[in-house]
Amino acid sequence: MSEALYTAEARVTGGRQGHGRTTDGRLDVDLRLPKELGGDGAGTNPEQLFAVGYAACFGAVLGMLGKREKLQADDAVIDATVALIPNENGTFRLGAELNVTLPSIDDAQRAADLVRAAHQVCPYSSATRGNIDVVLTANGARL
Repeated sequence: MSEALYTAEARVTGGRQGHGRTTDGRLDVDLRLPKELGGDGAGTNPEQLFAVGYAACFGAVLGMLGKREKLQADDAVIDATVALIPNENGTFRLGAELNVTLPSIDDAQRAADLVRAAHQVCPYSSATRGNIDVVLTANGARL
């Protein structure tokens, strides 16, 4: 990681029933199990944090690629879903869906091509590729 341009650092104590804080203090959250997993749902959970991070990164990549293609994509809205899915052996896996709305791109093919290209470039997509199922939609059309 010596060549990293940026490194985020955080400390979590207590796992899903604990507390998380970045070393710069900008993110400081109580972590709690969601109600669906038997918790009180009174805090943030890792899946929510992953959904926000993935959507933010994907949106930035869409804007960058849109600019290269002379398309306005910096107004993209990304609704991210991250699911915790039980396996048969009692463990869990993740699944994700990115529902991308590109208000300034009316052409369905261009919107789909841009979302596919962003999925090839986004660091979160690269990290998930081959590890979890990711479903993409562009302006309401599943890719």
